Amino acid sequence: MEARIVKEKIDVNKVIDSIIKDTSSKGAGALVIFVGYVKGVINNSRVNKLVYTAYEPYASKKLLEIVNEESSKDVYDIRVYHRIGELEPGEPTIYIFVSAKNRGIAFDKAREILERVKHEVPIFKLEKREDGDYWVIGDGTRIKRVRE
Repeated sequence: MEARIVKEKIDVNKVIDSIIKDTSSKGAGALVIFVGYVKGVINNSRVNKLVYTAYEPYASKKLLEIVNEESSKDVYDIRVYHRIGELEPGEPTIYIFVSAKNRGIAFDKAREILERVKHEVPIFKLEKREDGDYWVIGDGTRIKRVRE
């Protein structure tokens, strides 16, 4: 199990190999991977970049807490990495890996973890678009940034 805030891209193939090696002999039969990435267009407006910041070290601690709470006897490994910094369209923002007894458990658990991360972890997202800057809330709500 691992969860943390990162600045760099994750080597997905390296993580996959590690998880399969560590869990196949324990009964795991599925690995679900979710990779979120920066959208290039929102509401017909071009996105220039997303700026992610996190309240550390609490954000990493909360990520690990979620991973530990979501583990169970049929879930063999969970890894969550959330990027911070200025990211451009197409760049990965979050990686979630779930190894479980079967695909149903793995898919369900990955979705639950994603929703918890979006609503519970103090990570802040500022979307810089051609029509202005918007703060993005965990449920997808966008609030226009007003500069005084």
